[in-house]
Amino acid sequence: MLDKTFKVSERGSTVRTEIIAGLTTFMTMAYIIALNPSMLAGFDSSTPLWKAIFMSTCIAPAIGGLFMAFYANMPFALGPGMGLNVYFAAVSTQVAAILAVDYADGFRASLVIIFIEGVIFLLLSVFNVRDKIIDAIPLGIRLGISPGVGLLLLNIGFGSNAGVYSSEGGPFYVMRDFFGARTPAFARADMKDAYPGVVLAVITMFIGLFVITILAEKKVNGAMLIGMLAASVFYWICEAVFMHQNPFASLQGASFLPAFKEMAQETLFKLDFHGFFGIGWLTAVTLILTFGIIDMFDTIGTVIGAASLGGMLDRDGNMPRMKETLTSDAIATICGSLTGNCTITTFVESASGVEAGGRTGLTALVVAVLFAACMFISPIAALIPSPVTSAALIYVGCLMVSGLRNLNLLDKTQLIPAALMLITIPISSSIGNAIGIAMIAYTVIKVFTGRAKEVHWLTYVLSVIFCVKFFLILG
Repeated sequence: MLDKTFKVSERGSTVRTEIIAGLTTFMTMAYIIALNPSMLAGFDSSTPLWKAIFMSTCIAPAIGGLFMAFYANMPFALGPGMGLNVYFAAVSTQVAAILAVDYADGFRASLVIIFIEGVIFLLLSVFNVRDKIIDAIPLGIRLGISPGVGLLLLNIGFGSNAGVYSSEGGPFYVMRDFFGARTPAFARADMKDAYPGVVLAVITMFIGLFVITILAEKKVNGAMLIGMLAASVFYWICEAVFMHQNPFASLQGASFLPAFKEMAQETLFKLDFHGFFGIGWLTAVTLILTFGIIDMFDTIGTVIGAASLGGMLDRDGNMPRMKETLTSDAIATICGSLTGNCTITTFVESASGVEAGGRTGLTALVVAVLFAACMFISPIAALIPSPVTSAALIYVGCLMVSGLRNLNLLDKTQLIPAALMLITIPISSSIGNAIGIAMIAYTVIKVFTGRAKEVHWLTYVLSVIFCVKFFLILG
């Protein structure tokens, strides 16, 4: 039944492979379940707003995942956009200050941004406007998106995913503080009692990476999932034996009851339109445009990047069922706004499931079910060590960088925009802004080398829009 519903065999996959791919994707993005509410409501998990956002972080991706599974039949997972959530929290604080209300009221007013953005994108997707925007992205830039996303995953894996705190502060990261130290003595002196934890994180990360790579090279099914489980067991044992810490201490006293009451009180259908437009129409429109542009191109970049990794693009860089994929993404964003969340978008970690063999909506369904289950089993999902997640992200990032071979590096109109995008994505963590910089560069180079007729008319329009966003829209 599953095979027929999702056309699993038709796409060269198996039900087992799709389920493993879904588990792999979920394990690489499970961190968002606890991190997102902390980004949006602070790190006190006892507050009603935190609990409400936590519920939304489980529910909205689950609903969006169901559409991605049954309507789009694509192996992409959805979740609250990292980076966008931090920006949304800052906007909510500003809105609260303008309206002279507390943060929770400012948050509810700001949810209007996400709702309007989602509705606009839904209409653009249904009427194929977003497809036309994708067609306007030059081939060289489209081919460079996957390697750029790969560098972003490498940056997250090595740079910011596995942070360790000492009794005096932190966080301390693998690349910056461990490998960036001049000597181990300097690193230990700087990190103090966090040093053993960082060392364990480094070793765990590389064990996971090597196990995944070796098993994948030997064509072992479920290599990534097996590698992540092996690294997790190693981490838990070392944490207990050498650091004398209970790796499962977080389960003691943990609540497994969903916070439906808090969500109903704080965020469910609590959009404050009157409050939001009280900040002024110009400011309101500016915020909606800013979120919209970033989200649209982040989503496009993520989808194209993951699809490229799985060989799902044609020779012109186009992906089948793009309309359905983007429609599902827009519906997830609307669900996020109605339940109390920032933009829900296609997650870059979807690439890990694609690499594990996911080719159909069954992969997305598995992730959706696991997100929904986390309303009840969130303490268990939180047990996955961050260095293990890093190992998977680094592995997938390395594979995605190999997409550079598809670029015509002898054509400077492809090389320069792609190179700018490659450096912008990991530094800014914004795929959308990187695409914008690349498109501006492409347009300028084409025009002033006498090849203006090769530029799609919509590419000119998008380049102008990005110039306005970068230099004139300050909201």
